[in-house]
Amino acid sequence: MDKINIIWFRRDLRLEDNAALSHALKGNKSVLPIFIFDSEILDKLSNKKDARVEFIYQSLQNIKTELNKINSDLLVLHGKPMEVWKKLVEDYSIDTVFTNIDYEPYAKERDSAVEVMLNSKGIAFKTFKDHCIFDYTEVLKDDGKSYTVYTPYSKKWKSLIRENTFSPYNCAENYPCFTQNVKFEIPSMASLGFESSMLAFPGNTVNSSLIKNYADTRNFPALDATSRLSLHFRFGTISIRDKAKKALALSETWLNELIWRDFYIQIMAHFPHAMVGAFKPIYDRIAWRNDAKEFDAWCAGKTGYPIVDAGMRELNATGFMHNRVRMVVASFLCKHLLIDWRWGEAYFAEKLLDFELASNNGGWQWAAGSGVDAAPYFRIFSPKLQTERFDPKLVYIKKWIPELNTLEYPRPIVDHDFARKRCLEVYKKTLNG
Repeated sequence: MDKINIIWFRRDLRLEDNAALSHALKGNKSVLPIFIFDSEILDKLSNKKDARVEFIYQSLQNIKTELNKINSDLLVLHGKPMEVWKKLVEDYSIDTVFTNIDYEPYAKERDSAVEVMLNSKGIAFKTFKDHCIFDYTEVLKDDGKSYTVYTPYSKKWKSLIRENTFSPYNCAENYPCFTQNVKFEIPSMASLGFESSMLAFPGNTVNSSLIKNYADTRNFPALDATSRLSLHFRFGTISIRDKAKKALALSETWLNELIWRDFYIQIMAHFPHAMVGAFKPIYDRIAWRNDAKEFDAWCAGKTGYPIVDAGMRELNATGFMHNRVRMVVASFLCKHLLIDWRWGEAYFAEKLLDFELASNNGGWQWAAGSGVDAAPYFRIFSPKLQTERFDPKLVYIKKWIPELNTLEYPRPIVDHDFARKRCLEVYKKTLNG
């Protein structure tokens, strides 16, 4: 049996400009592409219409279609990764497994275990940077320590840009190295335990004029002024290098958003404790009220604060929420209702199509004041002022709250001035105690 190489797709669901794939195709051996639907992850998803599973499924079908055009195919498997790999080792004579790095704690643990098993069989396991522009080991202070403040991090990040920083990997030139004359069937959605969500997914392209105007329009949720590419970045259906190169040419503000991704990924890598608790441990002592009924009202978009409720209803209906509104609803939960940010983080993790652990955690801790470079605890968004500034004609709000200004719409769940005063007292007692 001739030895083969395997490219293991995970959060890089594309054939073009893919680091690990490019290296695999240069390995002078037939390359078998695989994807594993990880039951360790899928079994924890309570919503069996989770649109993210459907998006992955559609992306795999797209890859399969492209591979079929060159007389190859994609092997899609389902199960616990270690068990799947043990079976692959039995079925194929594998020389090297190529894959792109996933920086999340579970993924690192999974990959480490798989690597040990493969190495014990004489199989090499090679990983490559593809999900971010700069790895967490590349943007460091002069003393070698990690940054915990965004602005100096972003300046160092930009200073590291070179002529080839955004150069794409040319995979197509070596497509003949894909395993030929094979045919595989993708497991059905039903066999995975899921069904269609019926949600519409955003496209994977963005208009240049939108990027050019991004700095002026990005904060207004009624406008179609954000790229909606975050879902594609999440699952790697587009190249971060390609989009960062365009951002560099068109909009520093948009480029800064991409740098925030790298920033939070390196925080996750350097400070894993922040993925389960406050980055600043003293914030874990805050006496959260954690009122379940108020949390349910927040989840349902029935707090009586229109900008908050519109955001939550948009999230529940589409799997998306405008970034400015994300900050408002997060601040409201933590500071108006004094509900633990981890409750909100978990709800977003369940609902957001573009959920990424590092960015979601970073955003929530920013809102709660407990994270790196976070909003100070005394910064409490006024929903009223945020509405007046960013949705003054209530276009966004009325889209999601048709019953606004009727008896059907609930009264405010809490008075803003009272909530602000209560929040400051609780935070001060903890932080100054």
